[in-house]
Amino acid sequence: MSNVPSFIRYEAIDGEPGWYSWDVGDETLYNRAVLGELRVRKEGARCRLRMFPQRKHANVQKMVHGGATLGLIDIALFAGMHVAGDSDGSGAVTLELSTQFVGAGDPDKPLDAVTEVVRETGRLVFVRGEVVQEEHVVAAFSGILRKSSSPDR
Repeated sequence: MSNVPSFIRYEAIDGEPGWYSWDVGDETLYNRAVLGELRVRKEGARCRLRMFPQRKHANVQKMVHGGATLGLIDIALFAGMHVAGDSDGSGAVTLELSTQFVGAGDPDKPLDAVTEVVRETGRLVFVRGEVVQEEHVVAAFSGILRKSSSPDR
C-alpha cells in the first residue's frame, strides 16, 4: 500500500487473507510496548485495526481499561488515514479526539477499531469510527488529524 509510511512494518499475515501487520518495528515505542501486536485490514472505505488485549490492558473490574481503548483509537485514526484514505500524512498529529464509551471491552477477545475518513482537506483529516468486539460496540469516536507542514516534520 503506497500510503503507508516507511516507518510502519506493513506485511501480509500468513494464513489470514487481507490482514497486515501495523508495527513501528521498535518494541520500545508506545504502539508495540503498550498495545502489543497490531493488525490492520482494509474493508471497502473503512480500516479495521485489531489489538489482542492482555492482562496488562485490563482494569480492576476485569474489563479492557479505557486508557488502552483510547490508545487503540489514537493509532486507528492514523491507520485509517493511511489505509482507508488517500493521505500520506506521515508526520500528522492528533488535534482532537472525542470518545463515547458505550460498553465494556472483554480482555479475552480481540478489540477492533473500525475507522472511516469523513473528509480530507489540504492539512486536516476528519475520521470517525467505533471500537467493537464482534457485534458488541465498546466505544464510538471521532477525531481530527493535522498533517505535517514539512516532510521532515
